[in-house]
This record gives sequence, structure tokens and C-alpha cells, in this order.
Amino acid sequence: MTLSTTLTPGRAATTGTTTPAAYAVGVTKHYGTGDATVAALDDVTVALDRGRFTAIMGPSGSGKSTLLHMLAGLDRPTAGEVYLGDTEITSLRDKRLTQLRRDRIGFIFQSFNLLPTMTAAENIVLPMRIAGRRPDAAWVASIVETVGLGGRLGHRPTELSGGQQQRVAAARALASRPEIVFADEPTGALDSRSGAELLGFLRSAVDQLGQTVVMVTHDPNAAAYADRVLFLADGRIADERHAPSAEDVLDYMKTLGA
Repeated sequence: MTLSTTLTPGRAATTGTTTPAAYAVGVTKHYGTGDATVAALDDVTVALDRGRFTAIMGPSGSGKSTLLHMLAGLDRPTAGEVYLGDTEITSLRDKRLTQLRRDRIGFIFQSFNLLPTMTAAENIVLPMRIAGRRPDAAWVASIVETVGLGGRLGHRPTELSGGQQQRVAAARALASRPEIVFADEPTGALDSRSGAELLGFLRSAVDQLGQTVVMVTHDPNAAAYADRVLFLADGRIADERHAPSAEDVLDYMKTLGA
């Protein structure tokens, strides 16, 4: 299997003339020691193109969430290098890594993590306020329009449905204009309709706002929103598909024993 981007350790990978939004080179992650050692990732090399929606799939224990955590700087690999654009993040000290995640990366998780005493509008811009940055009003307005929350900005989380809360969380992730947004099972706590609304928003964020989105999911229907699907098995990239249907994804997942 040949990946779409070839990487050389220690050098910036390029797709044409553009550095990928993020990439990993020879990334391995072990948990435990001695006979109890488990290899969650085994020598993974992959590049994520800018302005595209990438889904990561695989059976339970395949390493998909571990790969997302490595790429997002939430955990450090046992071996290998991870880059955000041209910045090698593997060796950054904790304070610098925290700043990089705050300034250049957006996160959407299964849990919404909204502050209950704040309105939707206040939750959306909260990370920038904490960082001492002034929100770009035009950009935030474009996100609110894309996510379809215009009539709910004055409501607190308890006054919103689960789907609306997750869309607020997604808008918050994009409000600072991050280079890349990582989403870990973002539809896991939503019903099918709310999940489809969120995925439609992420798709629109890529198509209309030029955002880069990387999503871990177990759902073939969710993966079908992506431009590219990476399949992991036993800590390695087993294959990839471009613009697949949900049926294509499901059929391939069956070969992995999922």
C-alpha cells in the first residue's frame, strides 16, 4: 500500500509545494514495560493534507485514537517525530506544546465541555478570551452562520439540545482559526439526526472555510463525509480510501474484523 505522500525522517514533507497540515514520521507508541508492553502504534508514517477532511477508522484497539493524540500533541510517541506544519512538536517542552495547542489547534471531543453559566456565544469565544486574544468578529460570524446557531447564541447549554451543544463546541474549536481541527468520536453522544448535522457542519467548514479536519470515528456513515479515510489495524495503517461511500467503508471494515 502506497500512501499519497512520501515522508523522509527529519525533513518537511510536501504535497506539491505545500507542507501538510500535520504529519507523523515513524511514530511508535508503547504502553507498559517488559512482557506487558503493548504497541499501540507501530512505525506509522502519514501526512494530512491542508483543507481536507480526513477520517481515521479501525477496530477497537487498532490505535486510531492514539494516532490522533500523537498528531494533536496530546501525548508523546515512544519513537518517531510529529510535525504541525513545519514545526516538529515531539521534542517541545510542555509549556511550549501547551501554547502551540492553544494557538494552532482546535479540538472537538465526544463530551461537549461547555461552561454551564455562559451563553453559547460566550462559550464559543472563551478560549480566545483566556488567551488574551480578541476574536475576529467576521470570522466568528461566518462560523456561526455555517453551523446554524444564529438564533441560539444567547442560550446557555442547559437550554440547548445535545446536537446544538456539540455544534457550539465545534464552533468554539474553529473560532480561533486553527491550522487543524482534531475531532475524537464527535458524534458518539448524539442521535443520528444531530450527528448528521454536526458532520454536515464539519464538511462545510472544509468546503466553505478552507478548514482542515481530522476525525476519529467508528461509524461508516460518518467516515463517508470525509475526503479520505485511513484504516488502522494492529497499530499500523492498513489502507486508505478516497471519497468512499458508507458501504465501501463498512465492507472494508469487515475485512479488518471490526
